[in-house]
Amino acid sequence: MSFYDNYQFFCVLIFILMPAMLLGILEQPLKWYSTAATFLFTALAFLSKPQQAAWLALFFVTELFLVEGYLAFRVSRGRSPAVYRLVLFLSILPLILSKLAGFWDGSTFAFLGISYLTFRCVQIIIETYDGLITEMPVLDFAAFVLFFPSISSGPIDRSRRFLQDLNNIPSRQDYLTLAGEGVFKILLGLIYKLILASIFFKGMGMVQGAREWYFVIFYAYCYGFYLFFDFAGYSLMAIGTSYLLGIRTPENFRKPFLSVDIQEFWDRWHITLSHWFRDFLFSRFMIQSIRKKRFKTRLNAACAGFLVNMLVMGLWHGVTPSYILYGLYHGVLLAITEWYKKKSSFYKKYRQKRWYRFLSWLITLQLVIFGFYIFSGQFLWLLGLS
Repeated sequence: MSFYDNYQFFCVLIFILMPAMLLGILEQPLKWYSTAATFLFTALAFLSKPQQAAWLALFFVTELFLVEGYLAFRVSRGRSPAVYRLVLFLSILPLILSKLAGFWDGSTFAFLGISYLTFRCVQIIIETYDGLITEMPVLDFAAFVLFFPSISSGPIDRSRRFLQDLNNIPSRQDYLTLAGEGVFKILLGLIYKLILASIFFKGMGMVQGAREWYFVIFYAYCYGFYLFFDFAGYSLMAIGTSYLLGIRTPENFRKPFLSVDIQEFWDRWHITLSHWFRDFLFSRFMIQSIRKKRFKTRLNAACAGFLVNMLVMGLWHGVTPSYILYGLYHGVLLAITEWYKKKSSFYKKYRQKRWYRFLSWLITLQLVIFGFYIFSGQFLWLLGLS
């Protein structure tokens, strides 16, 4: 469930965005209005869900305590890897409990947007440890973590970039340009989500449960394109809404089905998520592996890093066999791609040839679609394992 599935949301959104546009045109600061709008929409989203609202409030207070407490510790006491790891674990703990809750009670610890809120809080803690963040006012923390256009499904912004936009007052011309792009993205997102995603969803329904190979292929393609247009449509509307509030939220998709290899795919698909894992998990795994000489070569370290990175990403989606298998599948593909690029003379000789790029694109597309089929849960069902 997301905000952009609710028609009542759009009705309220129009009235909220009109004053924002007026403030932007008049070259007035949008920070306080945007923050107030975030509080309003958060309240409206959880109004009919008192249990989720209680968990969200507890989560927010806990994360605020961890962030502010660790900031104070980091400034006064310096780096302490042990304290850093403890704070990081405590910050992620609610998400872990949420993912494990399905084993005993699916409603326990769960609330709308917990995954994306956790990413934002963890990013602040990691960059505090790195010395990149030295202060985080409470209202700035709330405005960033609870930012309503992207609270339920992203995109995942970075706090320093977000707060720079939040505190910036654009010129009238800059705001009008940004607002125009925002309106276009909202309208395009509506087409993606309400029209194109619906077409592929109906296609899935036509062959649901069929076991013939051609129906399986048809279902896999429909699911893959449904997932793209549904999620990309949401992302476009979230980004467009944020533009109207003066926040240039980063793009989340960049024509992923044109990718010529799996590494390029993850640089085009759910970009803010894949880049978050790249910066805060994969890169740090590589640095530690090289320092401690865990592997004989950097190539071996990179291949292991891809497996770890994608396994964690699979677990982030959920602790179900399909999600775990999906993560491992892409981890193996990324590792094979890295090895092939580094070791293959055939790749180095022909990689710029049109025929090679076309063939590479065609193979990549099939691998991506099969990955989505695994993600859907239908693959293990087809094998009788779920």
